[in-house]
Amino acid sequence: MTTRSEIPYTSTSFGAIDPGVTIGHVHLKVADLERSLAFYCGVLGFKLTQRYGADAAFIAAGDYHHHLGLNTWQSKGGSAPPEGTTGLFHVAIRYPTRAALADALLRLEAASIALDGASDHGVSEALYLRDPDGNGLELYWDRPQELWPFDDRGELHMVTRPLDLKSLRRQDRTV
Repeated sequence: MTTRSEIPYTSTSFGAIDPGVTIGHVHLKVADLERSLAFYCGVLGFKLTQRYGADAAFIAAGDYHHHLGLNTWQSKGGSAPPEGTTGLFHVAIRYPTRAALADALLRLEAASIALDGASDHGVSEALYLRDPDGNGLELYWDRPQELWPFDDRGELHMVTRPLDLKSLRRQDRTV
């Protein structure tokens, strides 16, 4: 039997994935469904699209069936995984514009939700935080591709610099 550390695959074993593939949704285990709905719907503004009793809910931005699933099936009353364990690092939620990201920042500040960090990556601007269950979140917007930083060889050169939150707060928030 092959163990995880012995997996013989390389990035060229099977060729490239179809470029049309996207991440459809993320399903999170949460300790308290109502608390999570208050955060994701009440603060961030997602819309509840369906509930499965008191144990699960599906939420979306706009008219999609769901971008996030939240459930307590294996985690009701549970705690976040301890440091030093494997698992999800963060869920990245992409906003369509800088104005929409500015709106998210103001919502978080109005709800007194602290950021873990805020970065300008050259290709994007990002806010980092934790949801009520300690799940990492990245809220970000992508700059137009023609503004992405490329080095002298024409290769993408992403960076991590402090994000100018004052500038983001002043962004015209016409969404």
